[in-house]
Amino acid sequence: MNPRDLLLRPVALADLPALERIAAASEHGISSLPNDQAKLRARIERSLDAFASLDDASGEETYLFVLEDLARAEVVGCSGIAASAGFHDRFYSYRNEFVVHASAALGVSNRLHTLHLCHDLSGYTLLTSFYIEPAYAQGPAPQLLSRARLLFIQQFAERFNQRIAAENPGLADQEGQSPFWDAVGRRFFAMDYPQAEALTGGRNKAFIADLMPHSPIYVALLPEAAQWAIGQLHPVGELPFSILQEEGFDADTYIDIFDGGPTVECSLGLLRSVRHAHRLTVNADALALGMPAWHLAVNCERNDFRAILVELAESARFVLPSDEAATRLGLVEGADLLVTPLWPESTERSRP
Repeated sequence: MNPRDLLLRPVALADLPALERIAAASEHGISSLPNDQAKLRARIERSLDAFASLDDASGEETYLFVLEDLARAEVVGCSGIAASAGFHDRFYSYRNEFVVHASAALGVSNRLHTLHLCHDLSGYTLLTSFYIEPAYAQGPAPQLLSRARLLFIQQFAERFNQRIAAENPGLADQEGQSPFWDAVGRRFFAMDYPQAEALTGGRNKAFIADLMPHSPIYVALLPEAAQWAIGQLHPVGELPFSILQEEGFDADTYIDIFDGGPTVECSLGLLRSVRHAHRLTVNADALALGMPAWHLAVNCERNDFRAILVELAESARFVLPSDEAATRLGLVEGADLLVTPLWPESTERSRP
């Protein structure tokens, strides 16, 4: 796989067969890509409307990107953004907390782990729908697929919340059974985990949360398997989770109400890709000195958004119209592009 063959772009209706293939291959817990042609088509159409809309953003928008290998003319991954988590209702999570029970008379003090049902993350912008073909999981392709979304949010900040979150799939077996759901959610909602995931249709879990206890759950009272599952990742989530952790997302506070997987959150301005991002201008008189390093580069168009991997000198502030960054993004003289180093704190990884 040549990094120069990779292109991230908005989804199109022609990508429906590729999304059907991805949805069929996805593990349980990737509920934002339902394995249903009609629902996938509706998801594409909502994304097209979001990218094309000229109106002020309402927060209802959902954006879906696909990663294409141009050499194969094939979609090899996807990722998405929900502008406002829980737009139609509250977005529920469990918040990890610790309480201390003490008795001075007995000289006993216990620090107990509890879970509190909350909607702290309602209104946060939500990263969703990450999937990449296993053959592309090594190297820079997952970085492009995940991190380009952050530059899109940065460029069109008026359409998003400055607080960003992402749910990550928790432990579940091959049949989709989750020890956390079996110990908690199923007690109050008589469904298997895959049924409950499919029923929510993605972001809105409020109707399930309404049937769950709103008093704290004492973790020590849960079965051992459920305790172990809290904050643990399904193997399919390890790659996207590691990218988000490297970006600076915090994973200690919230977990998913279904499977107990970690829900990460952070302020946009604190994320690594955003902190290191800077604009370049296409200029016929450009001159850049220094050793080239791999960067993620995006154009400044919303409806025709494009993101690529390209080698640029670290000191560059301009690029020539003939440079690959400009030609591959279709930019003319005077146009801007936004770039961020692929691995800014890791010089030994300067090449994919």
